[in-house]
Amino acid sequence: MARYVDVHPQDPQPRSIAQVVQMLRDDALVVYPTDSSYAFGCSLDSHTGADRIRRIRHLDDKHHFTLVCADFAQLGQFVQLDNVAFRAIKAATPGPYTFVLPATKEVPRRFAHAKKKTVGVRIPAHPVAQALVRELGTPLLSSTLLSPDSDEPLTDGWQIKEELDAVVDAVVDAGDCGTVPTTVVEWSGGAPTVLRVGLGDPSRFE
Repeated sequence: MARYVDVHPQDPQPRSIAQVVQMLRDDALVVYPTDSSYAFGCSLDSHTGADRIRRIRHLDDKHHFTLVCADFAQLGQFVQLDNVAFRAIKAATPGPYTFVLPATKEVPRRFAHAKKKTVGVRIPAHPVAQALVRELGTPLLSSTLLSPDSDEPLTDGWQIKEELDAVVDAVVDAGDCGTVPTTVVEWSGGAPTVLRVGLGDPSRFE
């Protein structure tokens, strides 16, 4: 049975955040809110989290996870940035963007693109997501909360708990956080390419 954790969307209770982070350190898979939708999250060091997400979402081993970072300094540990990308991405974060960039050696090989050696990273603007990643001290390995038979993520915490009670360890409920996904920008060839238009304004990268 998943633990249900009700937190304030703007000022999340430190004790609740600490409890969820301890679960993450103990190999838990959680559902948490971001600035674009709810998402699955586990520790980057989790031995089971990625496979559990794949099973729940019916994904194959080619699915690209996103590293959700606390701030730009942390993001810079996991991806390579030239000066142009640095300035443009820093100006757009925190926010509803996912950036696909060349991975550093800090990224476990199994989470980088097999051929391109890239990885998706983002810094969400949601206070709860920010609090979780700051407390954890490392990025969350993350994937949008999409069911195999649904086109949009779930938004109601209790409904999420009911549907996923047997397959996740905790649901962090901070109220409705929308269903529009992030805008995805690839920046692995020296210039940005918008791969998906979502919540973030794509015009700054076109």
